[in-house]
Amino acid sequence: MLTTAQDSRPPAPSQHALPDPGERVPALSWPIVGIFTFAVALFSASTWAAVTDALPALATIAASAAAIFILFTVLHDASHYSISSHRWVNVAFGRVAMFFVSPLISFKSFSFIHIEHHRNTNDGDSDPDHFVSAAPWWQLPIRFPAMDVPYIGFLIRNLRRRPRTEILETVALMTVSVTVIVAAALTGQLWTLALIYLIPERVAMFVLAWWFDWLPHHDLEDTQRDNRYRATRNRVGSEWILTPLLLSQNYHLVHHLHPSVPFYRYVAAWRRNEAAYLERDSAMSTVFGQQLDAAQYHEWKRLNGKLAALLPVRMPRSSAARHASTHPIPVKRVEPLTPDSVKVTFDVPDHLRDQFRFQAGQHLTVKHRIDGKEVRRNYSICTSAASGELAIGVRHIAGGVFSTFAVETLRAGDVLELMTPTGSFGAPLEPLARRDYVAVAAGSGITPILSIVRTTMEIETESRFTVFYGNRTAESTMFADELDELEARYADRLRVIHIRSAEAHHPAALRGRIDLAMVRRLLADDPISIARWYLCGPSDLVMTMHEGLMTAGVPTERIHLELFRSTKQPAHIEGFVGADVTITLSGAAHTVELAAGETILESALKNNIDAPYACLGGACGTCKAKINTGAVSMEQNFALNTAEVDAGFILTCQSHPTTPTVAVDYDT
Repeated sequence: MLTTAQDSRPPAPSQHALPDPGERVPALSWPIVGIFTFAVALFSASTWAAVTDALPALATIAASAAAIFILFTVLHDASHYSISSHRWVNVAFGRVAMFFVSPLISFKSFSFIHIEHHRNTNDGDSDPDHFVSAAPWWQLPIRFPAMDVPYIGFLIRNLRRRPRTEILETVALMTVSVTVIVAAALTGQLWTLALIYLIPERVAMFVLAWWFDWLPHHDLEDTQRDNRYRATRNRVGSEWILTPLLLSQNYHLVHHLHPSVPFYRYVAAWRRNEAAYLERDSAMSTVFGQQLDAAQYHEWKRLNGKLAALLPVRMPRSSAARHASTHPIPVKRVEPLTPDSVKVTFDVPDHLRDQFRFQAGQHLTVKHRIDGKEVRRNYSICTSAASGELAIGVRHIAGGVFSTFAVETLRAGDVLELMTPTGSFGAPLEPLARRDYVAVAAGSGITPILSIVRTTMEIETESRFTVFYGNRTAESTMFADELDELEARYADRLRVIHIRSAEAHHPAALRGRIDLAMVRRLLADDPISIARWYLCGPSDLVMTMHEGLMTAGVPTERIHLELFRSTKQPAHIEGFVGADVTITLSGAAHTVELAAGETILESALKNNIDAPYACLGGACGTCKAKINTGAVSMEQNFALNTAEVDAGFILTCQSHPTTPTVAVDYDT
């Protein structure tokens, strides 16, 4: 299951990986705080000047328009969650900035529309900014100041796709805006309101449409899906004035390639990856509109200064543990995801960080004593393997001992016993790959998918991912905010399709239970063209999708499945005989007698050998070991791929010896 599938699209014409741009989202973007504070102060001053007639009308209009123009950058970065690594900070800045830029739609609605622009750049009516970027030159003076008109139209066409609270917020803002204008007209204050806001806002809209939409995109025919390096452009030259004047949007190509990079780091990101961008024939022009190819750009650079070289990609490493070993790990924080689920983040000590490194799609076994009894449960890691953070998602199960404890009682500072990461649901990543991936998940099955998606987007910067995620309602959707944030950060490469089974206002095409027919209809691609399929969730969903994909001709090695529990309880097979089993664990060899019908794991635990295990149903892979002597028969296997089985690995919780002597090694 983990062998690398053939790329579904032609490889990029490059020998350089395009890694992350070397720019991380800060805890708080102080440049944004600075320009936000300056813009609000400038708008306040111009408002005072308009009310008191302290300055000429043109001066107050220019000052207010400049403030609104600056606040759009705040709104823009907030929509991509670039202001802060804390989601609420982005939403707070975005909502305030949206009030100044255009109080006709909500911040969340703007974010949705803007992400659709990233996903469908230059693609006709699917791109809301095409209203400007593809307009005839003689219509531009009319269309520039009316840029919010296509945004409102786009939102109306997609009303059923948006949450009800978002639409209500937009309706409320429109109502308040109209009410204020009517009240100003009735009280004789319409001219004052026009000086303070109405005219400056149209002036700012004109400049924004010109500089943010038309300049980067006009006369480019490639869509974001066709060629993301030629769907928008950089403008080089006169950067001493152009970069501050356009607030770095002269490097708009960098923004489309790396949407989560803060605006003030676009130039640094370009310089870091210049060689890789040029090899991909990125669209560039001079400040005066002369188009440049790579050779012409090199000549321009020779005349205008040197830029930095490409830096290598940082690949996440696997755990240094030879086998699953247990350590006490403090809980760093417990965050509610839905009314019945939480995200638990761990504070791994520095001396254990190498042990708890993980690959995307792996899981942790958690041990804890509750009411005097040891409870052992398996949970998938939800964070990126490149993030340095370790966290799991836990959903409450009726009658579940640990899930009840985690949701209701667990707090930061508590200590849990964690096994080092195990499992092989994910697949190797290659920075140069250009692949299409699809994941199908339901409920808490999103947890390992989230880790795989996050890591893939960071490492394979040319690959695309579509996620089908099934839940009953929006309120029961785990990691909803994180998924929205990921879509914003990887706008043209990641698509999350929410399927709801118990939400009447959800679009009809996205209601019901996920099946292959629904996936094929919404995906609009041949399943065989997908490089890897990831399936995780209830066993009936996973097994039905698996069988359907195989019937459709998808090779087995391209289908990766993860079951939190086995589809049936193991039933010991009659006819097995006893055997002498040698078990190697932590460098020590133990030889034990295995009774007829016992599994290798059962014999190990009966003889006080602390072998790793979790689910006991062949679903998690925690008990994996390599067989060196003899032969066994496995009852169930939902955790090991074909390559691992061929290499001699077994699940000891499912393995019965078929020879008189057997030797297994957990340390391999």
